[in-house]
Amino acid sequence: MQQRIAVYPGSFDPLTNGHLDIIRRGVEVFDRLIIGIAQNSRKNTLFSVEERLEITRAVLAGVPRVEVAAFEGLTVEYALKRGAVAILRGLRAVADFEYELQMANINRKLTPTIETLFMMTSEKYFFVSSQNVKEVAQFGGNISDLVPPLVVQRMAAKRLG
Repeated sequence: MQQRIAVYPGSFDPLTNGHLDIIRRGVEVFDRLIIGIAQNSRKNTLFSVEERLEITRAVLAGVPRVEVAAFEGLTVEYALKRGAVAILRGLRAVADFEYELQMANINRKLTPTIETLFMMTSEKYFFVSSQNVKEVAQFGGNISDLVPPLVVQRMAAKRLG
C-alpha cells in the first residue's frame, strides 16, 4: 500500500499556533506530513530560511511522522518529487478561499495526480496570520497566545516582541 504523504507548504515567517493546529490535525490524516518551507527571494522575511527551518524543527521535535524541509519553485513540483499524494492548505476565511481555490486549480492543471486538501483552521486561531503576529509584535503587543514560546523568544531577540 502506498504511503499517504502530504506537503504542507508555506513561508512560516513566523510559525504560528494556527500553523501548528493544521500540522497536528494533518498528521492524523496522512501517514507522513512534510512541512515545506518556501524559499522566495522576492519575499521580505523576518527570519531566514535557515532560522525558519531551525524554529519549526525545534517546535515539532517529538511529533511523529513530520518532516521539515525547505524548497524552491512550484509547490506542486516539490510535492511530486517527494512522492506526495496531496498538498495540505489551511483556510481561515473567505478571503483565503478565493486565492487557494485558484492555486489548487492551477496545481491540478499542472499535476492532476496531486490533490489539494483544505483544512479549516480551528476557530481559536482563525484570525491569526504571520503578518498580524509581526505587526502586533512590532508595536509591543503580547503575542504569547499566537505563537509557540520559541517564536516569542526569537522575535524578542530581533526586537519584535
